[in-house]
Order: sequence, then structure tokens, then C-alpha cells
Amino acid sequence: MSKISLQMEMPIEHMQKIFGAGDSYIKKIEKDFQVIITDRNGKVNITGEESHANKACRILAGLLESSMKGNEIEEQRVDYAISLGMEEKEELLTEIDSDTICHTISGKPIKPKTLGQKQYVDAIRDKMIVFGLGPAGTGKTYLAMAMAITAFKNDEVSRIILTRPAIEAGEKLGFLPGDLQSKVDPYLRPLYDALYQIMGAESFAKNMEKGLIEVAPLAYMRGRTLDNAYIILDEAQNTTPAQMKMFLTRIGFGSKVVITGDSSQKDLPVGTKSGLDIATKVLGKIDDIAFCNLTSKDVVRHPLVQKIVKAYDDFEAKEKYRASREKGGRKA
Repeated sequence: MSKISLQMEMPIEHMQKIFGAGDSYIKKIEKDFQVIITDRNGKVNITGEESHANKACRILAGLLESSMKGNEIEEQRVDYAISLGMEEKEELLTEIDSDTICHTISGKPIKPKTLGQKQYVDAIRDKMIVFGLGPAGTGKTYLAMAMAITAFKNDEVSRIILTRPAIEAGEKLGFLPGDLQSKVDPYLRPLYDALYQIMGAESFAKNMEKGLIEVAPLAYMRGRTLDNAYIILDEAQNTTPAQMKMFLTRIGFGSKVVITGDSSQKDLPVGTKSGLDIATKVLGKIDDIAFCNLTSKDVVRHPLVQKIVKAYDDFEAKEKYRASREKGGRKA
């Protein structure tokens, strides 16, 4: 196969971000595409087999465009750009980058970082009820919160309601000190953290006092009808079928609902069915309800988290396969 050498202009300030500390990001691209990348006075040279060099060049061009828009070039972004390049979808990086939901209180843009997240955000815009399913670190709750706060600020809804089932993950709720609010706060803390980061503690406190933002355990939803509200049910894998049905039948006119969960991390008592699992089977064919399945590819935490999630997925798939083989052997 013929080798070629490509050249592209890259301002020094962006080159430093894209190359990474100790050229760590460039070394990843070189290794995965078997090319050699060098810089000379604001110009980047890519040498390698023609198709590989072209892919590496397009990835660098996408990262450069992203950097010029003010985005941080992080390891996760580089890894995802490489994975898109492997599938010859590197042009989608620009499309993903162009969708800014809102900004944090410190001015940092909040936007989808993967194709799966982009499809999730688009579904939230288009559908009345969206189920965001997938492992930890895929941004299910955080992106839903950003969408809710944006809709609230734009007067698209009159209030935000955030809820979780108060199920113990190996802990006993009754042993926690304090009154009921003190006991349930640990379960709702991740929701508070996201609100503080996006909205700011002062704005959150004011809207909380006015009853325009409500953070409460799922049990508090019983008997209510929720009109003109943005409602997020987090950790939905820990609902029972009855709780999920109760929640879904609370939804009123003008409301938007996002339900997030990870079926692999249930804390329900042994033998108890998950309301999330049942809902995916019962509601799959209803219009205006979307199911978005995020995967290990959509993990946007430390790259090691992505590897951990994939390792568990692979292990669980092997265990299921082995169990099915053993079951089949016993029947024979």
C-alpha cells in the first residue's frame, strides 16, 4: 500500500491542546491509525498509508474546529473522535459539537459529547416522555437536568420536579440520623449537585422556596397531577412496577418527562421486578414515548470508567451465555 504525507495548518495555541500533555493525544492517534504525526512551525504533517492518513487528518481537523469553538480537548473527546474515525463517521463530531444546551454558572457550555447523547437530547426535545437507559457516566441525568433548567428559564414549563425512589444500596434508611428530610437527602444529593452547578445555589434556593423547583422522593408523587412541569425520575431501575405506573399516571397537560436508569444496578430486594424493566416492555410501541439506550461508548467520565463498564458488560454477557448453555444441557 502506498504511503502519503499530508499537511495541515494549525495555530500553536490549538496545537498544544490537541497534542495533549507530552503529546499523549497525538500518540493515541498515531498508534490507532499507524501514522506518524509531526509539527513544524504551525503546520502538522501526517505520514502513513493513504486511507489511515486521511482518517487521521480528518480527526485532527475535527478536533481543531472543536478547539476553535472554545471547547476543551479532553482525553474522552480524543478517544471518541478516534472511535468515530474507525467507523468513518468523524464528520459527526462537528454535528455533536454544535448543539449547546445551556451554560453552567461558571460559563462552561453543556452539550452532548457523543452520538448517543446527541440522540438522547434530540429525543427529549421531540417527545413527551423519554427513557434514558444506560450505565453510569453516560450523562443521562445531567443532560436531562440541563434540558429541564433551560426549559424552565425559557418559560416553557412553570416548574421542575426531580424525584428518585429512596431505595438503600446496601444501607438501612432507618439508621441514618435526623428527621425524614435528613434521611432522604443522601438519595437526592446527586440531583442537588447538578442543580447547583447549572443554576447556582442562590437561584436554586430562591426557586425552591417559591415551590418552582421540587426535589423529593418518589413516594411524594402519589395522589398528585403534575401539569406544566418538567419531571425527571432518576434511578428508575429501583422502582417497582406499581411505583412506575403510579408515576407515569401523574403526568398532566404541558408536562415533559425524562426517566433515567441502569438496569444493571438494581438495589431492589431479591425477587422484586423492576418497574423500569416492565415499562420498557409495556410502553415500547406507544407514540410520543422514546427509549434511548446509551452504552459504554457514551461514558464521558474518566476513560478508565468506560473500560470498567465495558469489562462488566462483557463479563455479564459471558455469564448469561454460560447460564443458557447449562440450562440447555440440563433440558437435553
